[in-house]
Amino acid sequence: MSGLRRAAEEYLSIRRAVGFKLARTEGLLLGFVTFAEADGATRVTTDLALRWATQPAQASPGWWSSRLSVVRCFARHLSAIDASTEVPPLDALPRVPGSTKRAVPYLYSPAEIVALMDAASSARFALTAATCRTVIGLLAVTGMRVSEALGLDNEDVAWERGVLVVRQSKFGRSREVPLHASSIDALHEYTRVRDEHFPSPRSQSFFVSWSGGRLSDTAMRGHFRRLVAVAGIPPTPPRCRPRLHDFRHGFAIATLEDWYRAGLDVQPRLPLLSTYLGHVDPASTYWYLSAKPELLASAAQRLERRMETPR
Repeated sequence: MSGLRRAAEEYLSIRRAVGFKLARTEGLLLGFVTFAEADGATRVTTDLALRWATQPAQASPGWWSSRLSVVRCFARHLSAIDASTEVPPLDALPRVPGSTKRAVPYLYSPAEIVALMDAASSARFALTAATCRTVIGLLAVTGMRVSEALGLDNEDVAWERGVLVVRQSKFGRSREVPLHASSIDALHEYTRVRDEHFPSPRSQSFFVSWSGGRLSDTAMRGHFRRLVAVAGIPPTPPRCRPRLHDFRHGFAIATLEDWYRAGLDVQPRLPLLSTYLGHVDPASTYWYLSAKPELLASAAQRLERRMETPR
């Protein structure tokens, strides 16, 4: 085993120990190490990193940037123990005009959410239709991550208490997500349809594919792209394309808007929303303010009123 590969495995092990899952990062980093070994390299250099990151040549600059970012983080780790390591600078690749680190969230209107759920009926299989409709509804009313919803097992639905148990999610955190009675009813209806198709379960997964196995993230995203087209939801602006993750943004923003409209003090309530969403800290939740200018305006007005109040 080469020194670079050993260092990469140690680096991945350390990051996993503090909660990172690194599913995509591991593949990319080990791919870089394989490239370095084939090149005869024994240390990370900017030239080596750039030659690997800009493959394939026809890929988008954004993909190149993502690949280089993986190597940059690894190089920073290595530089602490090997002074010969070169950390690729942030401007090593040309900046793409108009690019951002985060995708612009698409904020669905209530009518669009209904349209997406109705569009599920166009699916080829009745079970696929029920699965897509229920997953979309669950994401919209809970703000769960897509991976959390698809990762639910039957035992994670506590029917009597009306909560979902999310186990070992991002950063290894687990939590309970309380549900409205109407959401529990919708989940009950889904299990009725699912169990009609598979009286003898082929999987412990709550949401299943047409074949009875756990519904994969890739399959759900493929279904969703089709539903967006059937529902006639256009990207606005063009670079803001509807995504499954945007239901999470919509839930967080709607909650914050409700608090501001009610005249409530948002700051002490933010940890509650952070806990519900499974964020590490409220700072992660506050990012949702930037997704809608009206929220920033509400926050600013609240701050001005506080500053004007005599103490």
